[in-house]
Amino acid sequence: MPFSFKRLLIGQPIATERAHEERLPKIIALPVFASDALSSTAYATQEIMLALALTVGFASAPGTLGNLGKVMPIALCIGVLLVIVSISYRQTIFAYPNGGGAYIVAKENLGQTPGLIAAASLLIDYVLTVAVSIAAGVAAITSAFSGLLPHTVGLCLFFIALITLANLRGIKESGAIFAIPSYLFVVSIIALISVGFYRHYNGGLTPYAPLQTQAGIVNPEYLKSLSLFLLLRAFSSGCTALSGIEAISNGIPAFRKPESRNAAITLTWMSTILITLFLGVTALTYVSGAQPIFVTHVVDGAQQLVVHHGHVADPKETIISVLARMVFGGTSFSWLYFIVQAGTAMILILAANTAYADFPRLTSILATDRYMPRQLANIGDRLAFNNGIIALAVCASILIMLFHGSVTALISLYAIGVFLSFTLSQAGMVVHWLRDRTGNWRASMLVNGLGATATAIVVAIITITKFRGGAWMVVVAIPLIVLILRKIHAHYRSVAKQLSLEGYRPRQGMRHHVLVLAPDIHRGVIPALQYARSISDDVKALHISIDPAREARVRKRWTQYSRGVPLAILPSPFRSLVTPVSDYIDRLQASEPNCIVTIVVPEFVPTGWWPKLLHGQAALMLNLKLRFKPGVVVIGVPYHIEAYVEIPKGYDPSHFQAGEKVAGGVLPPLNDEPISRRAR
Repeated sequence: MPFSFKRLLIGQPIATERAHEERLPKIIALPVFASDALSSTAYATQEIMLALALTVGFASAPGTLGNLGKVMPIALCIGVLLVIVSISYRQTIFAYPNGGGAYIVAKENLGQTPGLIAAASLLIDYVLTVAVSIAAGVAAITSAFSGLLPHTVGLCLFFIALITLANLRGIKESGAIFAIPSYLFVVSIIALISVGFYRHYNGGLTPYAPLQTQAGIVNPEYLKSLSLFLLLRAFSSGCTALSGIEAISNGIPAFRKPESRNAAITLTWMSTILITLFLGVTALTYVSGAQPIFVTHVVDGAQQLVVHHGHVADPKETIISVLARMVFGGTSFSWLYFIVQAGTAMILILAANTAYADFPRLTSILATDRYMPRQLANIGDRLAFNNGIIALAVCASILIMLFHGSVTALISLYAIGVFLSFTLSQAGMVVHWLRDRTGNWRASMLVNGLGATATAIVVAIITITKFRGGAWMVVVAIPLIVLILRKIHAHYRSVAKQLSLEGYRPRQGMRHHVLVLAPDIHRGVIPALQYARSISDDVKALHISIDPAREARVRKRWTQYSRGVPLAILPSPFRSLVTPVSDYIDRLQASEPNCIVTIVVPEFVPTGWWPKLLHGQAALMLNLKLRFKPGVVVIGVPYHIEAYVEIPKGYDPSHFQAGEKVAGGVLPPLNDEPISRRAR
């Protein structure tokens, strides 16, 4: 196979019969489908703290932390919710072994509209997963290397491009690439928690950053005191720890056989690791008195936190970075700080891979159901949904630029879509068990009912507490996406109706007119004339008169080389090529409404890519214009030429006259014999 830049980037094509080889073992499936959920450990605790930091005044004693001391009870509530949702999705895995995404479950059990709402929520969720995880990964890098902070957006876009390229190479290859960083993160965070608690209880852990006890906040009145509203806001911020829980149930077909069993085992692994890391990081934060390094400024001699739109600005240094400096700094193992930061940055960046695994799969299902463009259902030559992967990258890049790569600002949009899809999926499962009534269906229905109730409460909490902070955009976007999906579906239904053969009667007695565009008379035009005569007896050539000298040359040569093909000269006072042809076709169709008109466009194609740029694109413009005219067929007849040939000394093509010698002999006149007969 010849070399190409595309093959260098994404590899050689994979045959369809090798699709089973792309299935994932559990050890690879875990980083592919769980990296999003596991990576939330790096920012979920921090988001709880940032929400609680909106109140005035913090106590400085570790283990109490004033208002920040509420971080541990909130984390425990989130841990209980995580267990409920995980058990609920195990039921979904076994009930839908071909992939139980929220869209499929809701559509089959609740109806079309709930299914589309779930699909819209998931589409938003996956785009935000890429944006949030990449932004959080870059934040981990800039925490260690603060000089890179001004380049946050550029770094985010670079990593999106990198992840996109890896996924275009195929799911198995991308999974192998992401496995090592994912396991490095898990091991490094477990080491951080273990060493941190050991040093704390042995009196060797000193807070790296003193608490900002005098920091004031310029903030709306409803956020200035610790209230139920603020506690719920902190809870909703921490619920980002559950993002990605549904990914495994969506991607069951990607697992090796037995698919459902392997997917359920992987979900159990993921949930166990996630709960351990999340509660471990939160507990270490609580007992050590650590907190992120907030962005502050001085107003009238007093230090104030920087607040944007009701939330504290992204910290200069993340909570994971602060904990790692506290635990490993000042010891002979201080180099482990950089290991923790490297593992955190890599898994956060690679957590986007969960969305890259599920977004293209969801869009392909929607495309198959005719709710999205059918191109999204196409499988690329590496057995990946290339169009869906590229669409996801573009959408995530736009979000990164709009929100300047801010993790906190993006998270304000995040959790609604996640939990709304959870709720619809679990409610659909309740209906499924009521219909199915097989096995231990009552217990299964109870589990899914509990999951639906819990996640519905979280949706309400998130919507209320984060509506002003940006969640309103998601509330508006979901029905808008549903409307677009319905419009697409209506279009495809209309197309199917119009293409149906039911009651169809072919038109009789249609006349076929063939028009050949003749910009000049040369070797590139002659094959087009021959082709036209081979498909119809009614052939006419059209010359658009823009250059009088060229028109005179065409008239002079036409008699010898056309052999009976009539020539019509179309004046073009405004030097347009397309308009005279279009007007001529309109007059022809007006006189014969049932006729078919074929436009034969001669075009010569030089070798190489850049010589093509040196020639006019008249054929392309005609194609773009005329293809939208009913009853018109546009056919290009290429004449292939070399970019360079040897030119005889003294040869001047401008002196060519009909019948003169040219390189290769005399140009033969066109005769009336069919092409196939002359070839014999």
